[in-house]
Amino acid sequence: MTKVLVLYYSAFGHVERLAQAVATGAREAGAAVVVKRVPELVPEAVAHRKGYRLDQPAEVATVEELADYDAIVIGTPTRFGNMAAQMKNFLDQAGGLWARDALVGRLGSAFTSTGSQHGGQETTLVSIHTVLLHLGMVVAGLPYSFKGQLRMDEVTGGSPYGASTLADDGQGGDRQPSENELAGARFQGRYVATLARALAAARMTEAA
Repeated sequence: MTKVLVLYYSAFGHVERLAQAVATGAREAGAAVVVKRVPELVPEAVAHRKGYRLDQPAEVATVEELADYDAIVIGTPTRFGNMAAQMKNFLDQAGGLWARDALVGRLGSAFTSTGSQHGGQETTLVSIHTVLLHLGMVVAGLPYSFKGQLRMDEVTGGSPYGASTLADDGQGGDRQPSENELAGARFQGRYVATLARALAAARMTEAA
């Protein structure tokens, strides 16, 4: 069975919700899915004061286990048009995997959250793609066959680079992922699992 890791960082829960939707889509496509998060770097006292979600049920991942999966879908909020420091710190520790080509030929994908409609979603997703490509992974986005990203009747995330959500209602208030944004994440999960299964079969054939 194809093994998919949904690896995320989420301070306030928006990316966490997308991660669960991605996982649901991948399971619908028949994959065995694990959802894990990267370690928090913010001091606990500061995180409490800022209202971070510190009780997330997902286990904390290790870098070495990345090689155990056929596909890795990475989710992180945007920080000035780039991935959050927590995710970058985690991925920066993958030098050993890179050195032994442990992730070459595996599938990689990404999703994100921003505080505003034009807050750097696409550059954040591409920044993750860059890391995946350096690790030798095959990159999948969110194709336009998901028609929800073409909607013009409501504010919505989503781009060909990956699923996304907007975390601010424009007035400084909390906005949770919309059904359209969650549908995009589920679509991406199914898409990734389907492609990963084909890639895994090709690797097995080549090894034989």
